Amino acid sequence: MTHILDRPIWNALQTAHAGIAEGGPLARRYPPGIVPFAAAADDTPESLEALAALPRPDETMALVEPGSATVPDGFDIVGAATLIQMIARTPHDPLSDPRITPLTEADAEEMLALAQLTKPGPFTLGAQKLGTFWGIKNSGKLIAMGGQRLRQTGFTELSGLCTHPDFQGKGFGKLLFRYVAGHIAASGATAYLHVNALNTGAIALYKTLGFEQRWELNLKIVRRRD
Repeated sequence: MTHILDRPIWNALQTAHAGIAEGGPLARRYPPGIVPFAAAADDTPESLEALAALPRPDETMALVEPGSATVPDGFDIVGAATLIQMIARTPHDPLSDPRITPLTEADAEEMLALAQLTKPGPFTLGAQKLGTFWGIKNSGKLIAMGGQRLRQTGFTELSGLCTHPDFQGKGFGKLLFRYVAGHIAASGATAYLHVNALNTGAIALYKTLGFEQRWELNLKIVRRRD
């Protein structure tokens, strides 16, 4: 029996994020200004043709699928990784901390700069359109953040967790992890996340924070061939 998280991109675009999805019944994507994720309904030629028609020539698509994501004809793979999907074993308790504040559109430039510095995964100025982000600031500057990205019925992805290198090792990442996971649990959803399979340190850390591995996925970033 399949699970809604087995194909997280397609199922998010079919459920909680259907209202912002571009495309149709055979292929869908997020607006590229929000996040580059896209998915075909299946591997039929018709669905792959519909997927190929979504991006403009200067845009990339990020495909995340179990097994090996099928790349449409006329596209080159410009990046790839194996992802580990992890899910909360039990709901996290909500917590509060005066250092943590909701981030707004006014923080978008700082959020993007922090993400580009620490590389937690695909991140854009429009990331907040997918869910709330929270941060910790020092002297008015953003030094750590975490928030929500993909959503499916009953599930919310914890994402964008990162800390400025000058402030790592002070527990800010763990604090924000627990905060976001607790917020997701309080909403009635189950928290989950994706992490690069090569990042064994993060995987070990997330296990100590109450998450367990449930699925392996493959990421392919593709671009239309000139």
